[in-house]
Amino acid sequence: MSIEQRNRYLSKVPEVTLLFWIIKIAATTLGETGGDSVTMTLLHADTNAHNGGYLTGTAIFFGLLVVLVAAQIFARKFHPVLYWATIVASTTFGTTMADFADRSLGIGYSGGSTLLLGCVLVALGLWYWSEGTISVNTVSTPRVEAFYWAAITFSQTLGTALGDWMADTGGLGYEGGALVFLLALALVAGLYYWTTASRVLLFWIAFILTRPLGATVGDFLDKPINHGGLALSRPLASAVIAAFIAACLLLFRQRAGRHPGAETVGAQGD
Repeated sequence: MSIEQRNRYLSKVPEVTLLFWIIKIAATTLGETGGDSVTMTLLHADTNAHNGGYLTGTAIFFGLLVVLVAAQIFARKFHPVLYWATIVASTTFGTTMADFADRSLGIGYSGGSTLLLGCVLVALGLWYWSEGTISVNTVSTPRVEAFYWAAITFSQTLGTALGDWMADTGGLGYEGGALVFLLALALVAGLYYWTTASRVLLFWIAFILTRPLGATVGDFLDKPINHGGLALSRPLASAVIAAFIAACLLLFRQRAGRHPGAETVGAQGD
């Protein structure tokens, strides 16, 4: 197999294992506490939804996300630290963007969730129309990566809105909301292990559900006690979660996902 062929079939996202989901949930929780640290603690958007704090925070994290996505696309192979930094950037942007849509634009949690669900479906639909698949194992070219990161970002934002909707409007509180999404993830895991349901579809459902789980856990950690939270320091909670993610990346090796075309090309080159 030539170098060009090898690079063409080199997946630039991690293999989906238990470690992947552990880090993903931690990253989404960090996105919630980190986004709140900027918009609420530094910019005081929680005390005045119309002071531009949510919009400013969204602009900051969008700029960071663009830089990291560009770095991810231009990278020649999978880099765990770069990949997860981009995921964290997408989830912090998702936090501030969802808060901006829900609160500053005044469309509420139901309106924000509906709008963002439409964005997710459009991103995945365009990806499938272009490539014939939305499998994450095919993420190896700039065009597919663009679809991938668009779908990731919209799903992170949707997850934030769903988490807030369930915890606040649904009346379940942060613990109740986290339990609902945890049970939903357990159901997805059961479908994965005991049925022949589409693995690609189950992946995207699980990916979306981990975001509101992280959002409700993050809110439980840093929201005021009279709102059902623990009122922990947002920056401190963010630092602890970031340290946990860093420890996972240092202690456990992550491999790139297996591109479905790699074996075929490898056999042709033998």
